Amino acid sequence: MSDWLIVTGICLVSIIGTRLWLKPRRQKVGFRRDLLRSRSRLDQVYLFDGNQLLDRTDHGNRADQAHILDWVGLRRELAVEFPGFPTSPNEVRSKGEIIVPPIDGNQNRDVLCEWVDGIVRVHLRTLNPGKGSRSTCQQDPLRVAMDKAPYPVWYMNKDNQVRWCNHAYTNLARKVRGQDPDLNTPLFPEEDIFKLPSKKSRVAISPQDQDHKLWFDVSIVSEEEGNLCYAVDINAVVDAELAQRNFVQTLAKTFAQLSIGLAIFDRNRQLALFNPALIDLIALPAEFLSSRPDLFGFFDRLRDQNMMPEPKNYSSWRHQFDDLLKAAVDGHYQETWSLPSGSVYSVSGRPHPDGAVAFLFEDITAEITLTRRFRSELELGQSMMDRLDIAVATFSSDGTLAFSNRSYHQLWQVDPDLSFAQITVQDATKIWQDQCIATPVWGRIRDFVDLRDNRIEWSAMVTTRDGVKLSCTISPVQGGATMVRFQTNGTVNQSIQQAQLTD
Repeated sequence: MSDWLIVTGICLVSIIGTRLWLKPRRQKVGFRRDLLRSRSRLDQVYLFDGNQLLDRTDHGNRADQAHILDWVGLRRELAVEFPGFPTSPNEVRSKGEIIVPPIDGNQNRDVLCEWVDGIVRVHLRTLNPGKGSRSTCQQDPLRVAMDKAPYPVWYMNKDNQVRWCNHAYTNLARKVRGQDPDLNTPLFPEEDIFKLPSKKSRVAISPQDQDHKLWFDVSIVSEEEGNLCYAVDINAVVDAELAQRNFVQTLAKTFAQLSIGLAIFDRNRQLALFNPALIDLIALPAEFLSSRPDLFGFFDRLRDQNMMPEPKNYSSWRHQFDDLLKAAVDGHYQETWSLPSGSVYSVSGRPHPDGAVAFLFEDITAEITLTRRFRSELELGQSMMDRLDIAVATFSSDGTLAFSNRSYHQLWQVDPDLSFAQITVQDATKIWQDQCIATPVWGRIRDFVDLRDNRIEWSAMVTTRDGVKLSCTISPVQGGATMVRFQTNGTVNQSIQQAQLTD
Protein backbone atom coordinates (compact mmCIF):
# COMPACT_ATOMS: atom_id res chain seq x y z
CA MET A 1 0.00 0.00 0.00
CA SER A 2 2.77 2.37 0.90
CA ASP A 3 4.60 1.57 -2.33
CA TRP A 4 1.52 2.35 -4.29
CA LEU A 5 1.17 5.68 -2.57
CA ILE A 6 4.80 6.49 -3.28
CA VAL A 7 4.41 5.63 -6.97
CA THR A 8 1.18 7.62 -7.15
CA GLY A 9 2.87 10.67 -5.58
CA ILE A 10 5.77 10.47 -7.96
CA CYS A 11 3.38 10.39 -10.91
CA LEU A 12 1.42 13.36 -9.63
CA VAL A 13 4.57 15.34 -9.09
CA SER A 14 5.75 14.46 -12.62
CA ILE A 15 2.43 15.48 -14.15
CA ILE A 16 2.35 18.78 -12.27
CA GLY A 17 5.98 19.52 -13.17
CA THR A 18 5.38 18.71 -16.79
CA ARG A 19 2.37 20.99 -16.97
CA LEU A 20 4.20 23.77 -15.18
CA TRP A 21 7.10 23.45 -17.63
CA LEU A 22 4.93 23.30 -20.75
CA LYS A 23 2.67 26.21 -19.83
CA PRO A 24 5.37 28.96 -19.79
CA ARG A 25 6.80 27.56 -23.00
CA ARG A 26 3.46 27.91 -24.74
CA GLN A 27 3.07 31.36 -23.24
CA LYS A 28 6.59 32.32 -24.41
CA VAL A 29 5.85 31.23 -27.96
CA GLY A 30 2.65 33.25 -28.01
CA PHE A 31 4.45 36.23 -26.45
CA ARG A 32 7.06 36.25 -29.21
CA ARG A 33 4.30 36.09 -31.81
CA ASP A 34 2.75 39.17 -30.28
CA LEU A 35 6.08 40.99 -30.23
CA LEU A 36 6.66 40.26 -33.93
CA ARG A 37 3.41 41.89 -34.94
CA SER A 38 3.52 45.33 -36.61
CA ARG A 39 1.02 47.70 -38.14
CA SER A 40 2.59 47.76 -41.60
CA ARG A 41 3.70 44.95 -43.84
CA LEU A 42 6.72 47.11 -44.71
CA ASP A 43 7.94 47.10 -41.10
CA GLN A 44 10.68 44.77 -39.89
CA VAL A 45 10.88 43.41 -36.33
CA TYR A 46 13.82 41.66 -34.68
CA LEU A 47 13.79 39.99 -31.24
CA PHE A 48 16.99 39.57 -29.22
CA ASP A 49 17.91 37.75 -26.05
CA GLY A 50 21.01 39.67 -25.17
CA ASN A 51 23.20 39.74 -28.28
CA GLN A 52 21.58 36.60 -29.71
CA LEU A 53 18.86 36.90 -32.37
CA LEU A 54 15.74 34.97 -31.25
CA ASP A 55 13.33 35.68 -34.10
CA ARG A 56 12.36 38.13 -36.80
CA THR A 57 9.45 38.85 -39.14
CA ASP A 58 9.15 37.16 -42.51
CA HIS A 59 9.90 40.48 -44.17
CA GLY A 60 13.17 40.49 -42.27
CA ASN A 61 14.06 37.01 -43.53
CA ARG A 62 15.11 38.22 -46.93
CA ALA A 63 18.07 36.56 -48.56
CA ASP A 64 20.08 39.78 -48.47
CA GLN A 65 19.69 39.85 -44.67
CA ALA A 66 20.63 36.25 -44.00
CA HIS A 67 23.93 37.41 -42.52
CA ILE A 68 22.12 39.09 -39.61
CA LEU A 69 22.56 36.53 -36.83
CA ASP A 70 23.21 38.72 -33.81
CA TRP A 71 23.12 42.28 -32.54
CA VAL A 72 26.45 43.18 -34.17
CA GLY A 73 25.21 42.03 -37.58
CA LEU A 74 22.01 44.07 -37.28
CA ARG A 75 23.88 47.16 -36.13
CA ARG A 76 26.30 46.82 -39.06
CA GLU A 77 23.28 46.67 -41.37
CA LEU A 78 21.48 49.68 -39.89
CA ALA A 79 24.38 51.94 -38.86
CA VAL A 80 24.69 53.46 -42.33
CA GLU A 81 21.13 54.77 -42.36
CA PHE A 82 20.67 54.93 -38.58
CA PRO A 83 24.09 55.90 -37.13
CA GLY A 84 22.57 56.36 -33.67
CA PHE A 85 21.62 52.70 -33.37
CA PRO A 86 22.68 51.36 -29.90
CA THR A 87 26.04 49.60 -29.76
CA SER A 88 24.63 46.88 -27.43
CA PRO A 89 21.27 45.69 -26.03
CA ASN A 90 22.34 46.89 -22.60
CA GLU A 91 21.70 50.47 -23.69
CA VAL A 92 18.10 49.55 -24.47
CA ARG A 93 17.77 47.68 -21.16
CA SER A 94 19.03 50.68 -19.18
CA LYS A 95 16.83 53.25 -20.95
CA GLY A 96 13.81 51.03 -21.58
CA GLU A 97 13.12 52.61 -24.98
CA ILE A 98 15.26 54.24 -27.65
CA ILE A 99 13.99 55.84 -30.87
CA VAL A 100 16.67 56.18 -33.56
CA PRO A 101 15.98 58.65 -36.41
CA PRO A 102 17.51 58.13 -39.88
CA ILE A 103 20.59 60.07 -40.85
CA ASP A 104 18.87 61.91 -43.69
CA GLY A 105 16.19 63.39 -41.44
CA ASN A 106 13.35 61.54 -43.15
CA GLN A 107 10.30 61.92 -40.92
CA ASN A 108 8.54 58.84 -42.35
CA ARG A 109 10.67 56.13 -40.74
CA ASP A 110 12.73 55.37 -37.66
CA VAL A 111 13.89 52.48 -35.46
CA LEU A 112 12.17 51.72 -32.14
CA CYS A 113 14.27 49.73 -29.67
CA GLU A 114 12.45 48.64 -26.47
CA TRP A 115 12.98 46.28 -23.51
CA VAL A 116 10.01 43.93 -22.99
CA ASP A 117 10.26 41.30 -20.22
CA GLY A 118 13.89 40.43 -20.90
CA ILE A 119 13.59 40.62 -24.69
CA VAL A 120 14.93 43.47 -26.79
CA ARG A 121 12.53 44.31 -29.59
CA VAL A 122 13.90 46.22 -32.61
CA HIS A 123 11.18 47.66 -34.83
CA LEU A 124 11.99 49.36 -38.17
CA ARG A 125 8.87 51.49 -38.44
CA THR A 126 7.21 53.18 -41.39
CA LEU A 127 5.58 56.23 -39.83
CA ASN A 128 3.76 57.63 -42.82
CA PRO A 129 2.25 54.73 -44.76
CA GLY A 130 -1.07 56.46 -45.32
CA LYS A 131 -3.83 57.97 -43.26
CA GLY A 132 -2.17 57.14 -39.96
CA SER A 133 0.85 59.35 -40.55
CA ARG A 134 1.97 61.90 -38.05
CA SER A 135 1.32 65.51 -38.93
CA THR A 136 4.05 68.11 -38.98
CA CYS A 137 2.71 69.58 -35.78
CA GLN A 138 3.09 66.20 -34.05
CA GLN A 139 6.69 65.90 -35.22
CA ASP A 140 9.68 67.76 -33.79
CA PRO A 141 9.29 71.30 -35.26
CA LEU A 142 13.01 71.99 -35.04
CA ARG A 143 13.85 68.78 -36.86
CA VAL A 144 11.25 69.52 -39.52
CA ALA A 145 12.63 73.01 -39.98
CA MET A 146 16.19 71.73 -40.34
CA ASP A 147 15.12 69.03 -42.78
CA LYS A 148 13.28 71.54 -44.98
CA ALA A 149 16.17 74.04 -44.97
CA PRO A 150 17.29 74.89 -48.53
CA TYR A 151 20.98 74.44 -47.65
CA PRO A 152 22.84 71.33 -46.44
CA VAL A 153 22.93 70.87 -42.66
CA TRP A 154 24.59 67.93 -40.90
CA TYR A 155 25.91 66.82 -37.52
CA MET A 156 29.25 65.09 -36.99
CA ASN A 157 30.46 63.33 -33.87
CA LYS A 158 33.93 63.65 -32.37
CA ASP A 159 35.20 61.03 -34.82
CA ASN A 160 34.02 63.25 -37.70
CA GLN A 161 31.35 60.76 -38.74
CA VAL A 162 28.01 62.11 -39.94
CA ARG A 163 25.28 61.22 -37.48
CA TRP A 164 22.49 63.31 -38.95
CA CYS A 165 21.85 65.32 -42.10
CA ASN A 166 18.91 67.07 -43.69
CA HIS A 167 17.25 66.48 -47.04
CA ALA A 168 19.39 69.07 -48.85
CA TYR A 169 22.57 67.32 -47.69
CA THR A 170 21.23 63.98 -48.91
CA ASN A 171 20.43 65.44 -52.33
CA LEU A 172 23.89 66.95 -52.53
CA ALA A 173 25.47 63.62 -51.57
CA ARG A 174 23.55 61.89 -54.35
CA LYS A 175 24.61 64.59 -56.80
CA VAL A 176 28.27 64.17 -55.86
CA ARG A 177 28.54 60.43 -55.07
CA GLY A 178 25.71 58.80 -56.97
CA GLN A 179 22.23 57.60 -56.06
CA ASP A 180 23.29 55.34 -53.17
CA PRO A 181 25.90 57.39 -51.26
CA ASP A 182 27.55 56.58 -47.95
CA LEU A 183 26.06 59.30 -45.76
CA ASN A 184 28.32 58.49 -42.79
CA THR A 185 31.42 59.77 -44.59
CA PRO A 186 31.46 63.60 -44.75
CA LEU A 187 31.18 65.22 -48.16
CA PHE A 188 33.51 68.07 -47.25
CA PRO A 189 37.15 67.28 -46.38
CA GLU A 190 38.08 67.85 -42.73
CA GLU A 191 41.23 69.79 -43.56
CA ASP A 192 39.12 72.31 -45.50
CA ILE A 193 36.22 72.92 -43.13
CA PHE A 194 38.33 73.04 -39.95
CA LYS A 195 41.11 75.28 -41.27
CA LEU A 196 39.33 78.39 -39.94
CA PRO A 197 37.73 77.51 -36.56
CA SER A 198 34.60 79.50 -35.75
CA LYS A 199 34.69 81.12 -39.20
CA LYS A 200 33.35 80.38 -42.62
CA SER A 201 35.53 78.25 -44.88
CA ARG A 202 35.21 78.33 -48.65
CA VAL A 203 35.26 74.72 -49.79
CA ALA A 204 34.92 73.12 -53.22
CA ILE A 205 33.77 69.57 -53.98
CA SER A 206 33.65 67.88 -57.37
CA PRO A 207 30.92 65.48 -58.55
CA GLN A 208 32.05 62.08 -59.76
CA ASP A 209 33.39 61.98 -63.33
CA GLN A 210 32.96 65.74 -63.74
CA ASP A 211 35.51 68.53 -64.04
CA HIS A 212 33.56 71.45 -62.61
CA LYS A 213 33.48 72.25 -58.89
CA LEU A 214 30.67 73.10 -56.50
CA TRP A 215 31.54 75.90 -54.07
CA PHE A 216 30.17 76.31 -50.55
CA ASP A 217 30.74 78.47 -47.50
CA VAL A 218 30.88 75.99 -44.60
CA SER A 219 30.27 77.14 -41.02
CA ILE A 220 30.78 74.96 -37.93
CA VAL A 221 29.19 75.27 -34.49
CA SER A 222 31.03 73.19 -31.88
CA GLU A 223 28.99 71.09 -29.47
CA GLU A 224 30.04 68.91 -26.54
CA GLU A 225 29.59 65.69 -28.48
CA GLY A 226 30.34 66.88 -32.00
CA ASN A 227 29.94 69.67 -34.53
CA LEU A 228 26.88 71.09 -36.21
CA CYS A 229 27.73 72.12 -39.77
CA TYR A 230 26.05 74.41 -42.28
CA ALA A 231 26.88 74.85 -45.98
CA VAL A 232 25.70 77.74 -48.16
CA ASP A 233 25.80 77.45 -51.95
CA ILE A 234 28.03 80.25 -53.30
CA ASN A 235 28.47 79.08 -56.89
CA ALA A 236 26.82 82.28 -58.16
CA VAL A 237 29.20 84.36 -56.04
CA VAL A 238 32.26 82.43 -57.26
CA ASP A 239 31.11 82.76 -60.88
CA ALA A 240 30.63 86.50 -60.39
CA GLU A 241 34.06 86.84 -58.81
CA LEU A 242 35.61 84.88 -61.67
CA ALA A 243 33.85 87.08 -64.23
CA GLN A 244 34.99 90.19 -62.39
CA ARG A 245 38.56 88.88 -62.19
CA ASN A 246 38.56 88.13 -65.92
CA PHE A 247 37.12 91.55 -66.62
CA VAL A 248 39.79 93.22 -64.48
CA GLN A 249 42.49 91.22 -66.25
CA THR A 250 41.08 92.30 -69.60
CA LEU A 251 41.07 95.90 -68.43
CA ALA A 252 44.62 95.54 -67.14
CA LYS A 253 45.78 94.19 -70.52
CA THR A 254 44.01 97.05 -72.26
CA PHE A 255 45.35 99.71 -69.90
CA ALA A 256 48.85 98.25 -70.21
CA GLN A 257 49.00 99.64 -73.76
CA LEU A 258 48.11 103.18 -72.69
CA SER A 259 50.75 105.87 -72.34
CA ILE A 260 48.57 107.62 -69.76
CA GLY A 261 49.10 106.51 -66.15
CA LEU A 262 45.96 105.11 -64.54
CA ALA A 263 45.26 104.64 -60.82
CA ILE A 264 41.82 103.39 -59.71
CA PHE A 265 40.88 103.51 -56.03
CA ASP A 266 37.93 101.46 -54.77
CA ARG A 267 35.13 102.64 -52.50
CA ASN A 268 37.44 102.14 -49.48
CA ARG A 269 39.93 104.49 -51.16
CA GLN A 270 42.54 101.77 -51.63
CA LEU A 271 44.47 101.35 -54.87
CA ALA A 272 42.68 98.57 -56.77
CA LEU A 273 44.17 98.84 -60.26
CA PHE A 274 47.09 100.55 -61.97
CA ASN A 275 48.88 100.17 -65.29
CA PRO A 276 52.62 100.03 -66.15
CA ALA A 277 52.58 103.59 -67.50
CA LEU A 278 51.82 104.85 -63.99
CA ILE A 279 55.07 103.33 -62.69
CA ASP A 280 57.05 105.05 -65.44
CA LEU A 281 55.39 108.42 -64.88
CA ILE A 282 55.34 108.79 -61.10
CA ALA A 283 58.52 106.81 -60.33
CA LEU A 284 56.92 104.83 -57.48
CA PRO A 285 58.06 101.21 -57.03
CA ALA A 286 55.72 98.44 -58.14
CA GLU A 287 56.01 96.82 -54.69
CA PHE A 288 54.50 99.90 -53.09
CA LEU A 289 51.65 100.09 -55.59
CA SER A 290 50.98 96.34 -55.29
CA SER A 291 50.54 96.74 -51.53
CA ARG A 292 47.31 98.64 -52.28
CA PRO A 293 48.06 101.92 -50.49
CA ASP A 294 45.20 104.21 -49.59
CA LEU A 295 44.60 107.49 -51.36
CA PHE A 296 46.34 109.66 -48.75
CA GLY A 297 49.36 107.36 -48.62
CA PHE A 298 49.58 107.40 -52.42
CA PHE A 299 49.64 111.19 -52.73
CA ASP A 300 51.89 111.60 -49.68
CA ARG A 301 54.39 109.29 -51.38
CA LEU A 302 54.13 111.38 -54.55
CA ARG A 303 54.90 114.49 -52.52
CA ASP A 304 57.90 112.80 -50.89
CA GLN A 305 59.21 111.88 -54.35
CA ASN A 306 58.75 115.48 -55.64
CA MET A 307 56.28 114.11 -58.17
CA MET A 308 53.64 116.72 -57.36
CA PRO A 309 53.73 120.46 -56.67
CA GLU A 310 54.84 121.24 -53.14
CA PRO A 311 51.93 122.73 -51.18
CA LYS A 312 52.57 126.15 -49.68
CA ASN A 313 51.15 125.04 -46.34
CA TYR A 314 51.30 121.32 -45.69
CA SER A 315 49.07 121.58 -42.63
CA SER A 316 46.26 122.73 -44.90
CA TRP A 317 47.13 120.11 -47.52
CA ARG A 318 44.85 117.54 -45.93
CA HIS A 319 41.92 119.96 -46.09
CA GLN A 320 42.76 120.77 -49.69
CA PHE A 321 42.98 117.05 -50.38
CA ASP A 322 39.37 116.61 -49.24
CA ASP A 323 38.37 119.21 -51.83
CA LEU A 324 40.50 117.42 -54.43
CA LEU A 325 38.81 114.10 -53.67
CA LYS A 326 35.34 115.62 -53.80
CA ALA A 327 36.12 117.23 -57.15
CA ALA A 328 37.42 113.90 -58.48
CA VAL A 329 34.27 112.09 -57.34
CA ASP A 330 32.19 114.76 -59.10
CA GLY A 331 34.38 114.45 -62.20
CA HIS A 332 35.56 118.09 -62.03
CA TYR A 333 39.17 117.62 -60.96
CA GLN A 334 41.59 118.78 -63.66
CA GLU A 335 44.99 120.31 -62.89
CA THR A 336 48.35 120.86 -64.53
CA TRP A 337 51.29 119.98 -62.31
CA SER A 338 54.59 121.75 -63.01
CA LEU A 339 57.19 119.60 -61.28
CA PRO A 340 60.56 120.69 -59.93
CA SER A 341 62.22 118.49 -62.56
CA GLY A 342 60.74 120.62 -65.33
CA SER A 343 58.18 118.03 -66.37
CA VAL A 344 54.54 119.01 -66.71
CA TYR A 345 51.74 116.55 -65.92
CA SER A 346 48.05 116.82 -66.63
CA VAL A 347 46.17 115.16 -63.74
CA SER A 348 42.43 114.53 -63.81
CA GLY A 349 40.01 112.72 -61.52
CA ARG A 350 37.00 110.76 -62.74
CA PRO A 351 34.26 108.92 -60.83
CA HIS A 352 33.88 105.17 -61.34
CA PRO A 353 30.99 102.79 -60.55
CA ASP A 354 30.38 101.53 -57.02
CA GLY A 355 31.96 104.57 -55.38
CA ALA A 356 35.40 104.13 -56.96
CA VAL A 357 37.49 107.01 -58.31
CA ALA A 358 40.16 107.04 -61.03
CA PHE A 359 43.09 109.39 -61.50
CA LEU A 360 44.74 109.88 -64.89
CA PHE A 361 48.35 111.08 -65.18
CA GLU A 362 49.55 112.34 -68.56
CA ASP A 363 52.98 113.71 -69.37
CA ILE A 364 52.34 116.87 -71.42
CA THR A 365 55.86 118.25 -71.15
CA ALA A 366 56.48 117.99 -74.91
CA GLU A 367 53.12 119.53 -75.70
CA ILE A 368 53.63 122.39 -73.26
CA THR A 369 57.17 122.95 -74.52
CA LEU A 370 55.95 123.00 -78.10
CA THR A 371 53.12 125.38 -77.20
CA ARG A 372 55.50 127.69 -75.37
CA ARG A 373 57.93 127.61 -78.26
CA PHE A 374 55.13 128.28 -80.75
CA ARG A 375 53.84 131.13 -78.62
CA SER A 376 57.36 132.53 -78.37
CA GLU A 377 57.77 132.34 -82.13
CA LEU A 378 54.41 134.04 -82.62
CA GLU A 379 55.41 136.79 -80.24
CA LEU A 380 58.70 137.15 -82.08
CA GLY A 381 56.95 137.32 -85.43
CA GLN A 382 54.42 139.82 -84.06
CA SER A 383 57.25 141.96 -82.70
CA MET A 384 59.04 141.92 -86.04
CA MET A 385 55.88 142.81 -87.97
CA ASP A 386 55.18 145.63 -85.54
CA ARG A 387 58.56 147.13 -86.48
CA LEU A 388 57.56 147.46 -90.12
CA ASP A 389 56.37 150.77 -91.56
CA ILE A 390 53.98 148.89 -93.83
CA ALA A 391 50.44 148.36 -92.51
CA VAL A 392 49.65 144.64 -92.81
CA ALA A 393 46.38 142.75 -92.32
CA THR A 394 45.97 139.03 -93.01
CA PHE A 395 42.58 137.33 -93.48
CA SER A 396 42.12 133.59 -93.09
CA SER A 397 40.34 131.42 -95.66
CA ASP A 398 36.99 131.96 -93.93
CA GLY A 399 37.35 135.76 -94.25
CA THR A 400 38.17 136.64 -90.62
CA LEU A 401 41.05 138.86 -89.57
CA ALA A 402 43.87 136.59 -88.40
CA PHE A 403 46.76 139.06 -88.04
CA SER A 404 47.50 142.76 -88.08
CA ASN A 405 50.50 144.82 -87.04
CA ARG A 406 50.94 148.06 -85.15
CA SER A 407 51.25 150.16 -88.33
CA TYR A 408 47.84 148.90 -89.44
CA HIS A 409 46.30 149.83 -86.07
CA GLN A 410 47.73 153.33 -86.23
CA LEU A 411 46.81 153.84 -89.90
CA TRP A 412 43.13 152.96 -89.48
CA GLN A 413 42.81 153.90 -85.78
CA VAL A 414 41.56 150.43 -84.74
CA ASP A 415 42.79 147.69 -82.39
CA PRO A 416 41.23 144.29 -83.24
CA ASP A 417 42.68 142.77 -80.03
CA LEU A 418 40.21 144.83 -77.98
CA SER A 419 37.20 143.35 -79.75
CA PHE A 420 35.48 140.24 -78.36
CA ALA A 421 33.91 139.44 -81.72
CA GLN A 422 35.82 138.30 -84.76
CA ILE A 423 36.47 140.95 -87.38
CA THR A 424 35.59 139.87 -90.90
CA VAL A 425 36.81 141.26 -94.23
CA GLN A 426 33.45 143.03 -94.58
CA ASP A 427 34.02 144.78 -91.24
CA ALA A 428 37.56 145.78 -92.21
CA THR A 429 36.66 147.11 -95.70
CA LYS A 430 33.83 149.17 -94.16
CA ILE A 431 36.39 150.85 -91.88
CA TRP A 432 38.66 151.50 -94.87
CA GLN A 433 35.77 152.76 -96.97
CA ASP A 434 34.68 155.22 -94.26
CA GLN A 435 38.16 156.79 -94.19
CA CYS A 436 38.81 156.82 -97.94
CA ILE A 437 37.35 158.31 -101.11
CA ALA A 438 34.90 155.95 -102.80
CA THR A 439 36.60 153.28 -104.86
CA PRO A 440 35.67 149.80 -106.23
CA VAL A 441 38.88 148.38 -104.72
CA TRP A 442 37.14 147.35 -101.49
CA GLY A 443 34.61 145.19 -103.31
CA ARG A 444 37.39 143.55 -105.32
CA ILE A 445 39.26 142.77 -102.08
CA ARG A 446 36.15 141.11 -100.60
CA ASP A 447 35.68 139.03 -103.75
CA PHE A 448 39.37 138.07 -103.79
CA VAL A 449 39.24 136.81 -100.17
CA ASP A 450 36.31 134.55 -101.10
CA LEU A 451 38.09 133.10 -104.13
CA ARG A 452 39.66 129.64 -103.98
CA ASP A 453 41.29 129.36 -107.43
CA ASN A 454 43.19 131.62 -109.84
CA ARG A 455 44.38 133.94 -107.10
CA ILE A 456 47.16 136.27 -108.34
CA GLU A 457 48.72 139.18 -106.48
CA TRP A 458 47.47 142.58 -107.56
CA SER A 459 47.78 146.22 -106.49
CA ALA A 460 45.68 149.39 -106.53
CA MET A 461 45.88 152.99 -105.35
CA VAL A 462 43.41 154.39 -102.82
CA THR A 463 43.15 157.89 -101.37
CA THR A 464 42.20 158.77 -97.83
CA ARG A 465 39.83 161.66 -97.13
CA ASP A 466 42.90 163.54 -95.88
CA GLY A 467 44.39 163.28 -99.36
CA VAL A 468 46.97 160.65 -98.56
CA LYS A 469 47.54 158.21 -101.40
CA LEU A 470 48.07 154.62 -100.35
CA SER A 471 49.46 151.76 -102.39
CA CYS A 472 47.27 148.72 -101.59
CA THR A 473 48.77 145.31 -102.43
CA ILE A 474 46.64 142.12 -102.14
CA SER A 475 48.60 138.83 -102.07
CA PRO A 476 47.42 135.21 -101.75
CA VAL A 477 48.94 133.33 -98.80
CA GLN A 478 49.26 129.59 -98.16
CA GLY A 479 46.16 127.86 -96.89
CA GLY A 480 43.71 130.13 -98.68
CA ALA A 481 44.59 133.19 -96.60
CA THR A 482 44.94 136.70 -98.01
CA MET A 483 47.40 139.47 -97.00
CA VAL A 484 46.57 143.14 -97.58
CA ARG A 485 49.40 145.75 -97.37
CA PHE A 486 49.07 149.53 -97.27
CA GLN A 487 52.16 151.63 -98.02
CA THR A 488 53.05 155.28 -98.77
CA ASN A 489 56.38 156.96 -99.29
CA GLY A 490 56.25 159.59 -96.59
CA THR A 491 52.90 160.69 -95.42
CA VAL A 492 52.01 157.42 -93.71
CA ASN A 493 55.38 157.27 -92.01
CA GLN A 494 54.98 160.80 -90.71
CA SER A 495 51.49 160.09 -89.42
CA ILE A 496 52.66 156.90 -87.79
CA GLN A 497 55.55 158.68 -86.09
CA GLN A 498 53.19 161.44 -84.93
CA ALA A 499 50.84 158.79 -83.45
CA GLN A 500 53.79 157.12 -81.69
CA LEU A 501 54.84 160.45 -80.15
CA THR A 502 51.29 161.10 -79.07
CA ASP A 503 51.12 157.66 -77.46
